[in-house]
Amino acid sequence: MEGETEIYLTDQHALAERFNDVPLWIRPQSFFQTNPTVASRLYATARDWVGQLPVRHMWDLFCGVGGFGLHCATPQMQLTGIEIAPEAIACARQSAAELGLTRLHFQALDSTQFATAQGETPDLVLVNPPRRGIGKPLCDYLAQIAPRFIIYSSCNAQTMAQDIRHLPNYRIQRVSAFRYVPAYRAL
Repeated sequence: MEGETEIYLTDQHALAERFNDVPLWIRPQSFFQTNPTVASRLYATARDWVGQLPVRHMWDLFCGVGGFGLHCATPQMQLTGIEIAPEAIACARQSAAELGLTRLHFQALDSTQFATAQGETPDLVLVNPPRRGIGKPLCDYLAQIAPRFIIYSSCNAQTMAQDIRHLPNYRIQRVSAFRYVPAYRAL
């Protein structure tokens, strides 16, 4: 059962899943994509897109258990994944260790507070926010530091469109839609 206090009924405190060739761990209180088949395609698409870009330094904001960052990372890439939930960060760290990726750093922080406290600009910022979007303060900061690339994954087209309007110096180059719930009309 899930609640404010977790009571484990077994010694196993996390579940292991595998998406494409990437191990992803799931714990209570950590966000995880609900449709593994579609999530695998989503992560593979992000990996393909990032693989075509000259990225040496990447931020994965609102990273959950690290699905995007772990798929996109290379041994040469410096990646920082940020998620507010400590349980999700523990999962991301466990997966990164299994993959032997040593230049990945996952931290349990607020994504906006993390980004605005940095004195550097990554090549790519990948965001996968909750339904509320990333919000104007983070949009304004990204517009100010101007990373060369932004990849935005969203389950809410309205808040994504609102956020994109706050990034006037960027233009959309690619779009891909994924239907997580087959009988549901939203993408």
